[in-house]
Amino acid sequence: MFLFWLTSVIPQARPPPCVNSNNICRSAEMFQLFFLCFSLGIVAIGAGAVKSSSLAFGSDQLKREVYQDNARLMERYFSWYYASYALSILVALTCLVYIQVNMGWALGFGAPVLLMLFSTLLIYLGTPFYVKLKPKSSLITGLFQVIVASYRNRCLKLSSQSEDIQYHQKKGSTVVLPSEKLRFLNKACIVQDPQLDLSPDGEATDPWRLCTVDQVEELKALLKVVPIWLTGVVLSINISQNTFPVLQANTMDRHIGSSFEIPAASFGIFAVISAILWIVLYDYLILPIASKMTGKPAHFSTKERMGFGLFLSFLSVLVVAVVEGVRRSIAIKEGYLDDPEGVIPMSAMWLLPQNSLTGFAEALHAIGQNEFYISEFPRSMSSVAASLLGVGMGVGSLLASSIMSTIDDLTKRGGEESWVSSNINKGHYDYYYLVLAGFSLVNILCYIVCSKAYGPCKEEVMEEEKP
Repeated sequence: MFLFWLTSVIPQARPPPCVNSNNICRSAEMFQLFFLCFSLGIVAIGAGAVKSSSLAFGSDQLKREVYQDNARLMERYFSWYYASYALSILVALTCLVYIQVNMGWALGFGAPVLLMLFSTLLIYLGTPFYVKLKPKSSLITGLFQVIVASYRNRCLKLSSQSEDIQYHQKKGSTVVLPSEKLRFLNKACIVQDPQLDLSPDGEATDPWRLCTVDQVEELKALLKVVPIWLTGVVLSINISQNTFPVLQANTMDRHIGSSFEIPAASFGIFAVISAILWIVLYDYLILPIASKMTGKPAHFSTKERMGFGLFLSFLSVLVVAVVEGVRRSIAIKEGYLDDPEGVIPMSAMWLLPQNSLTGFAEALHAIGQNEFYISEFPRSMSSVAASLLGVGMGVGSLLASSIMSTIDDLTKRGGEESWVSSNINKGHYDYYYLVLAGFSLVNILCYIVCSKAYGPCKEEVMEEEKP
């Protein structure tokens, strides 16, 4: 962030200002472009490192025994972690944007630098008090070793009685036998000849032919969640529709009262506010009321919350389609067919329901996903679990662009106006969002099937075992 800030304070790091009278602008030089891209790349690497480790690092501070006795503690941790993340976005979209617009880029980019410096000092001051788990081996290498070992041992026959087979166990591990799901991977940890396969200290002589039960279970845990993870990608596709909502709001009456007008790009803030509001209501209103009604501590499972989040996402794109159909009809009726920037007599407050539903859906599903992955994966895979949500959002963003490009190519054939035309009054974004709603509906059905096939997760098993 410091390097990025330098592009705003060092004149040589950016092209000179445009000459307004002649509208002449000089292009950036190669060094200036390189410096900008390099600084953005460093920002992206740093952000990726923080996002993939902060959630898992926080969960490491909570003892696993505590989680087994009180799943509510972990649920609250994940909820308020996401709330703090949403609050930071809210501050960035309001306070920092205000500073950048009204006080200049130097101060606007300098403020995040100071905040990052403060947070870095803060985390280092707390270092003596943290629980720090040292990595003992490469997780990625271990996963590939299981794949290779199971293939090399593919000719081995698995007995129906696991007790009849000797499995290679990690020292100090409590996992004695591999699970019955994805049994073909169990061949990777079968000891065929102890004298040849194991060294005197009990380690595998060839880790690419013999793996531990823990390694096998780590790969199984990852493979098992892939179908459920894929259903979350569709929700990310819906959330990644960033351009159209701004164009839509720009054509509507955004005034509150006679003087205040909400910027078109600021309507996304309502989704962030809704996400924070949902967390507060869920924690302090919904669960207490449900607990009083049932007479025992209420708790919604991670899979229930993820499923409800997918349903709300489906409703949000459906509402977008309906509102856009009404907006487009009014625009054509008012004679704005060829004027995509004309403001129609329709309040932009009609956009609040779709933004609210999006915020609720994202909060429910994101928190549920994080908690689901962290609780289902072995502790050694906490960083992988914390990264899956971000990876899904990235894949969803790429797929959203591909879907829009595909629909654009298909609908403008034969000289017809594209559904996703730059002129939103001539286009049919209502049809486009109906397509997304169709994808979302199919995705909900797929999620139900995948959830049933996955079976009970650990939190459900622990609930059943409670007296």
